Amino acid sequence: METEIPTKYNPGEVEDKWYSFWEEGSFFHCEPDPDKKPFTIVIPPPNVTGVLHMGHALNNILQDIIIRWRRMQGFNTLWMPGTDHAGIATQNVVERELAKKGSNRHKLGREKFIEEVWKWKKEYGSEILRQLRKLGCSCDWERERFTMDDCLSKAVKEAFVKLYEKGLIYKGKYIINWCPRCLTAISDDEVEHEDHEGHLWYIRYPFRDEPHLFINIATTRPETMLGDVAVAVNPDDERYREMIGEMLILPVVGREIPIIADEAVDPKFGTGAVKVTPAHDPNDFEIGKRHNLESVTIMNEDGTITGDAGNYIGMDRYECREALIEELKEEKHIVKVQPHSHSVGHCYRCRTVIEPYLSDQWFVKMKPLADAAIEAQNNGNVSFYPERWTKVYMSWLENVRDWCISRQIWWGHRIPAWQCESCNEIIITRETPEKCTKCGNDKLAEETDVLDTWFSSALWPFSTMGWPEETKELEYYYPTSTLVTDRGIIYFWVARMVMMGLEIRNKVPFQDVYVHGTILDELGRKMSKSLGNGIDPLLMIDQYGADAVRTSIIMLTVEGQDVKLNENKFEMGRNFINKVWNAARFAMMNLQSDELPDIQITEDDYLFEDTWIISRLNSVTETCTNSLEKYRFNEAIRTLYEFIWNDFCDWYLEIIKPRLYNTDNKKGRMAAQKVLVYVLNNMLHLLHPFAPFMTEEIWQHLKSMTSRNKEIFVDSMKNESLMISQWPVRDEAKTEKKVIETMTLLQDMIRAIRNIRSNMNIPNKQKLEALVSVNDKRLKEALDSHQSFLVQMANLDNIEIGIDLEKPESAASEVVNDIQIFVILEGLIDKNIEKEKQQERLNKTESHLNIVRKKLFNESFVKNAPAHIVNAERDKEAELLGQIIKIKNILQDLDKDN
Repeated sequence: METEIPTKYNPGEVEDKWYSFWEEGSFFHCEPDPDKKPFTIVIPPPNVTGVLHMGHALNNILQDIIIRWRRMQGFNTLWMPGTDHAGIATQNVVERELAKKGSNRHKLGREKFIEEVWKWKKEYGSEILRQLRKLGCSCDWERERFTMDDCLSKAVKEAFVKLYEKGLIYKGKYIINWCPRCLTAISDDEVEHEDHEGHLWYIRYPFRDEPHLFINIATTRPETMLGDVAVAVNPDDERYREMIGEMLILPVVGREIPIIADEAVDPKFGTGAVKVTPAHDPNDFEIGKRHNLESVTIMNEDGTITGDAGNYIGMDRYECREALIEELKEEKHIVKVQPHSHSVGHCYRCRTVIEPYLSDQWFVKMKPLADAAIEAQNNGNVSFYPERWTKVYMSWLENVRDWCISRQIWWGHRIPAWQCESCNEIIITRETPEKCTKCGNDKLAEETDVLDTWFSSALWPFSTMGWPEETKELEYYYPTSTLVTDRGIIYFWVARMVMMGLEIRNKVPFQDVYVHGTILDELGRKMSKSLGNGIDPLLMIDQYGADAVRTSIIMLTVEGQDVKLNENKFEMGRNFINKVWNAARFAMMNLQSDELPDIQITEDDYLFEDTWIISRLNSVTETCTNSLEKYRFNEAIRTLYEFIWNDFCDWYLEIIKPRLYNTDNKKGRMAAQKVLVYVLNNMLHLLHPFAPFMTEEIWQHLKSMTSRNKEIFVDSMKNESLMISQWPVRDEAKTEKKVIETMTLLQDMIRAIRNIRSNMNIPNKQKLEALVSVNDKRLKEALDSHQSFLVQMANLDNIEIGIDLEKPESAASEVVNDIQIFVILEGLIDKNIEKEKQQERLNKTESHLNIVRKKLFNESFVKNAPAHIVNAERDKEAELLGQIIKIKNILQDLDKDN
């Protein structure tokens, strides 16, 4: 490799080069190793229909940070990649492709259609995994899984049969959530509720025996009255007690229906009398069961009207609603209509309003599984980060309902059930049966439904390891270590994985669950195609580089909170990456030497600044490691950012420049070089999980450049790649807190002198004279030993440190702790001109303060503006007040000297 590092960092060249190097070298691959401790993450499998979006980017960047860090710590790390077959979504995509060709799945038939889906999957299904490579994800690609692979399909069938044999799966006719667009059932958790501004229609139902008398009911879905079989009232409602048992005539239809009493009726809703439609409402279904009422289905699977509905047969449900309301108005059955806000369920895939629908479906009994998960949680077997998500998870488990797992689509795992055409016996078996186990008939009809996609996803942590076979991977890598997920699938996926892991493997599938926030646009809205506010991660990678994208997102992501993002924020990451690159380039340019002097460097040869930067490095190493242990990624990268930008670049490199440039003092130069290499090497290690490409590129250059000089070469550079080098560990012996405290004081003093220079408009190149007054002899002696350092970094001509010095004439002052600093101004500024400048600056600042206070004194602004905007104005007020005090002090100093 070339030793000279290029002037500019080129992400495109670097990223492709090193990713190929890592993948071809099998650096991501692992095998069970009894001599190492395993650390396992299974990827939340993206849909095969998916393309990389910012949510995926955040989720996978976090996983990659964890897995790279743990790999460097010496764990045997497995990051299991793969994709989900995404039943409904994938079927919809392929059906749209067929429609373009004038075909559909029904014309093809089930077998041919499934072949078409597999063709589509082969061509497009791995696109998102290719995109994850661009992001730098270090998955074990040799183990890539797909939920419809043969081995995973075997696991699904085995799990289904096991649960059925234990009585945890059953088939029955129940009210389920039906999507008229996707033509399938969906589970309760797949229904997304939105508030709709609708109406409450009050409708008269006449009594059979006294048609001039009515009972009024209120409904938000008048079209379902075509399926009414009763009107229910609360038995304690005195308004209707005498009417219980009377018969009514259903308007429009003419069907006789009874008035029944049921405690489930809320007397306060509407009129206190409710229509009962068992086939189209879950509450009505339960009332119907209690009172042995008939269920009248009035809707087809596609949402059109059927049954005993006269002129409405064939109409769309909403078309029927409008026409029915008109007929009810004509017949004087509408009493009134009120605006009514209510929550309406939508299909999470296509956004169609779902329809409660009576249908034969397969269900999982969830309570026994949930009870086991609750016990595991109470025993501390799973930890959520942030901890607040534990309550959300537990609340769902405690209120769980049975899970509808059958879907009326073709793409997916077909339910392993057959029904005898002779005796209707249902046979559940792992292999295709030849005859009925009850009557011996060989005419068996295979179940046409497939399983909910989330059923196979719930098995993912162990099915990907080879279960139901007892493989070496399953024994070694399961349970996994950490799950990184979005809050939106805690119910869909996290809870179900825990339940299945406990039921089938008798172990929770992971120890830790890190729940990250959601990427929003800069206005705080979710990114979506409909809003057109999405940001393409791949375009950002092309523009800024993968490491800039990674570091930007993590710097913006506070633990578990949502992230407001716009494209400009990636400049922050790019600037940081360039800062590191330029610092490394400067370092390596000053490591080159035509001769290699035979000099041995020990820690006794280190100067104050060397001991300080090594101490700070050790402190940062500890903080960064602890932050990652607690999943505080933002805290870790911020710690590194501040250390690299401030301590390393702005201070240490500036301090050691004279030593690096002084070729006559070979020992002093080499001591600086040795520390420089040591710190840069460790810095690259700490930064690698966040910015893998750039750090690998620099590290390889550094390794090549220092390999000839054993005195500055670091042993960890003997590895083939930075990604398999050892993670740094804090060395207590090299952490001198007193040195850090002293350096902090010196930095504050230098900043104070620089502030005076800036406030007085003195050019940076102009050398200054300074006096430092202390009230303690020991402090004076300590500062005396660092005079040369203060002179260099504050660009002084001279500095005098004394006890209780008086302020000289014509001097500006600053205070640092109990230390007074005076900078002589005589001959450096024209006091009258400077007074004019400072007065002008004071006037502008006070004017700005008045504008801010005008807002804050406005009660309407304080009351109505968002809290963060009001707080920002208050912060601005405090900052301006501080500036005004400083300017007045400067003016006071200038007045004293006249």
